[in-house]
Amino acid sequence: MFITRKHISRRTMLRGMGVTMALPLLEAMVPARTALAKTAAGKVRLSAIEMVHGSAGATVVGAQKHLWSPAATGKAFDLSPSSLAPLEPFREHLTIISNTDVRNAEAFELPEIGGDHFRSSAVFLTQSHPRQTQGSDVRAGTSLDQYYAQRYGQETPIPSMQLCIEPVDQAGGCSYGYSCVYTDSISWSAPNTPMPMIRDPRVAFDQLFGVGATPGERRERRAEDKSILDLMTEQLGRLRSELGAADRVRLNRYLEDVREIERRIQKVEAYNASGEARELPGAPIGVPDSFEEHVRLMFDLQVLAFASDTTRVFSFKMGRDASSRVYPESGVSTGFHPASHHQDREDRILEFEKINRYHIGLLPYFFKKLKETPDGDRSLLENTLVLYGSPMGNSNIHNHKKCPLFLVGHAGGALKGGLHIKAADATPMANPMLSVLHTLGLEDMKSFGDSTAPMDLNAAPESTVAG
Repeated sequence: MFITRKHISRRTMLRGMGVTMALPLLEAMVPARTALAKTAAGKVRLSAIEMVHGSAGATVVGAQKHLWSPAATGKAFDLSPSSLAPLEPFREHLTIISNTDVRNAEAFELPEIGGDHFRSSAVFLTQSHPRQTQGSDVRAGTSLDQYYAQRYGQETPIPSMQLCIEPVDQAGGCSYGYSCVYTDSISWSAPNTPMPMIRDPRVAFDQLFGVGATPGERRERRAEDKSILDLMTEQLGRLRSELGAADRVRLNRYLEDVREIERRIQKVEAYNASGEARELPGAPIGVPDSFEEHVRLMFDLQVLAFASDTTRVFSFKMGRDASSRVYPESGVSTGFHPASHHQDREDRILEFEKINRYHIGLLPYFFKKLKETPDGDRSLLENTLVLYGSPMGNSNIHNHKKCPLFLVGHAGGALKGGLHIKAADATPMANPMLSVLHTLGLEDMKSFGDSTAPMDLNAAPESTVAG
């Protein structure tokens, strides 16, 4: 099956009983005398991440103290006062886009007033105004991630995956006349089709590795308490014997990562099945009570999927509007939603900023993993575009101005990074998102949501400092 000195297909799979595993990119997958750089990278990976409730930096006090946007535009920006300070090690990969608005998350008609929390997430990646309904006639727009998946996702075993941290199992209507699906999903494959999101890392792991065709088979596999690698020992041995030294190192590292994630999921499941009191008693058995461990598992799964080219597209909803979850590691004991309603008091705005900074502080774990994972003659971080933002600005008054948005990664060389771009007042967030779509290869798209014009994401004006 594997022949020395001859290349193997990028789509080569290892198969065991009920398990299918894609491989990372190996030199053996590159045809002889072909430059690795020309064949390795493939299409850019996309991870679109939403965090709800806006930012402390969207307040008057926050803007004065630069709690989100740096004072300087251009390249000479200082992250230290802001919630983005944890991203300093990755500033060369960072493109900050400040001062954009998400008008389509606002109320257009009188009955929509007050429903900002219950429509915002549906707007984030669609930049379209949702229809107010508690029935099945939901309508928003096709989301950025799905435009990309529909164009290029068919080249991979899984066109896209949708992940989340908070519960998304509510049915029917939520509040202010909005269906819960608007709050539960950020990914829409069509204006009337929200994509279901996966909260349980075990479910995501099983989908990525084709573990079990039925729920019963998957339960049986989990009960065996074995690694999926145990089911393909013979194949792995044959493959290793036919690979060069560099490929064996890369393969072994990939397999170690798979096994380590599997162990962590098994550990979570064992604890949650032990009868010990849980912090999240209603959560699925594979969901960690620890927010940080949950997020890290979801990041690790994305890295594995990108490395093996199982999928190139993720949307990841890290929070849920109106959630009152407490993040003790942030140093704040107030719940997320109550903290976001800070009444414009400076002490409470600064407290809310600690939560913002804590959330951002989880991202370098992901970026470091991407940077350390080879992808041709580059790293995955070089060939990835991570989009992080919120469709809300100042959550205390539920407005959608000066909303958080930044990009990380060089998108296969299309983004220079190391840049802070401040948009003109009243610029739609849809403008930079349209440019993201162009960066991803959808140059033929003339508009997106309420966009008015694409934005140059590599513009490097002379550095200016806000007065």
